[in-house]
Amino acid sequence: MLLNPIDVIPADQVGPVHFIAAGGSGMSGVARLYAQLGVKTSGSDQSDSTALQGLARAGVTTYVGHAPEQLGDAQTVVISSAIRSDNVELVEAKRRGLRIWHRSAALAALMLGKRGVSVAGTHGKTTTTAMTAVMLAEAGAQPSYVIGGPLSTTGVSSELGTGPAFVVEADESDASFLQYPTEIAVITNVEADHLVNWGTPQAYADGFRAFATRPTVQHVIINVDDPGSRQLAEDLVGEARHIVRYGEAPDADVRITDVRPEGNGVSATISYGDDSGRIVLQVPGNHNLANASAAYAAGRLLGLTHEAAVDALGRFEGTLRRFQLITDTAGIRVFDDYAHHPTEIRAALTAARRATEAGNEATGLSGRLIACFQPHLYSRTVDFADEFGEVMTLADIAVINDVCGAREDPIPGVTGELVVDAAKKHGAEEVVYVQEKYDLPAALNDIAQPGDLIITLGCGDVTIVGPLLADILKERPDAEAR
Repeated sequence: MLLNPIDVIPADQVGPVHFIAAGGSGMSGVARLYAQLGVKTSGSDQSDSTALQGLARAGVTTYVGHAPEQLGDAQTVVISSAIRSDNVELVEAKRRGLRIWHRSAALAALMLGKRGVSVAGTHGKTTTTAMTAVMLAEAGAQPSYVIGGPLSTTGVSSELGTGPAFVVEADESDASFLQYPTEIAVITNVEADHLVNWGTPQAYADGFRAFATRPTVQHVIINVDDPGSRQLAEDLVGEARHIVRYGEAPDADVRITDVRPEGNGVSATISYGDDSGRIVLQVPGNHNLANASAAYAAGRLLGLTHEAAVDALGRFEGTLRRFQLITDTAGIRVFDDYAHHPTEIRAALTAARRATEAGNEATGLSGRLIACFQPHLYSRTVDFADEFGEVMTLADIAVINDVCGAREDPIPGVTGELVVDAAKKHGAEEVVYVQEKYDLPAALNDIAQPGDLIITLGCGDVTIVGPLLADILKERPDAEAR
């Protein structure tokens, strides 16, 4: 389902507001800001979570489970695209004739009067949004922001600042990104996804063009290393008001050159106009240099100097679930990553391979890279099963879980075994299928040896596996957590 933009009123005029599924990664950050603004805010979710508990600490009245009476005196009810029409709270809101907003409308209402920086793209949105927000905050610009995942340093994904900039992660999956009052549009890449909503790759690409040419957009920051976004940049000539190209390509306005590993991170020379110098990141991978280039460009357009932008980006420590170290126990490192599209998984496994090799050089061991992947959504598994299988060949051992269906109903015959079969077809060295996610920690423990690096991959509940595995690893002889 694709959304159409609607007119919104300022957030402080919506009256008491209730969020359905408030603990979701997208919803919780917005709900937190309404409470921070002083609006009476409540929210419910099907199950308890750290996000829901965090909202309670932030002043949101929270409920576990859904019930009509939990709407209280709400005048506005906020939903996401995952909420089904028969949800009892949504049914009650319609019965009462309350204002019902999609999450994107609720966020757009918060952005009114601010300089909106909306970060879109098939991959890299969360990290680029987080880098931009942290850069501005570290440079003293006091931005407002809503990120799709919590910052590793603060554990929160949103903040209501006093400065002029409002940085948001702009989701393209349901056309939410067309809702925001965007001044600076950032496009990290364009590669077909969410075709259950968009229908065709061309329609998906056309959505990004519509995003870049919204009436409020004054600047488009776009990645010219990615074929899809490069084509869009060429198509936008004469349409968008001002285009800033970034990447390693020779025609990039913000250009990255001389890339080098730097401890656990990466460094490069970044150049823009007459300004040039080294940028050193604490997070690894060329993809993060690309993300930092986009954030840098946004910072410069918002008035930061070259030195201030580079220095502030060097303090970025990452977001949760983006190559996040869960444990280093018994000589086995366990990371967790949100990657769920073949291109994202390729970037994560490439970074993990470098980390594995660096670990082997440091310890003298012959550690292996073990990828534990949970496919997300039945429709995406159908669309990309072959690509998932091919990218699993980057690991020494691939452990595949069953599909996390999330908001979708099962499709007959679509299971994680489609990925297993594809991986074997593409010549994966070793592939293991573990259907039940709660069996994954024990299975990984049986496979793992000292020196190995394990990375769990997926945007579903595979995130539980790392901490559970960490507890098991602590029971190994001579285990020492770091």
